[in-house]
Amino acid sequence: MVSEEDKKLITQFQSFQQQLQAILIQKESLRLQKVEVESALEELEASKVKEAYKISGPIMIKKSSEDLQKELKERIENLDLRIKTLEKAEERIEKKLKEMEPKLKEIVRRG
Repeated sequence: MVSEEDKKLITQFQSFQQQLQAILIQKESLRLQKVEVESALEELEASKVKEAYKISGPIMIKKSSEDLQKELKERIENLDLRIKTLEKAEERIEKKLKEMEPKLKEIVRRG
């Protein structure tokens, strides 16, 4: 028979697993966005055009290449910061899960 304390531990473990999965999905999404932004920046830098268009919602806005490059670089920095934040949260949750593992193994062993 599983005690109430054991049930709480199992529920908490499952919750941490779900949080970790959500973090991993968010992190992968941000990494994909970063790759797209880096690719756009490389194309813009290689093109040597003075002006280019930025898509903003349903319209395109003409801006200087210099301004667009600055925006793209800032976007990359923002994405890097968000990825690092998620990585720290991922590490904290993984640590908690590892701490909980021995207790869960004991619960399973007792059956």
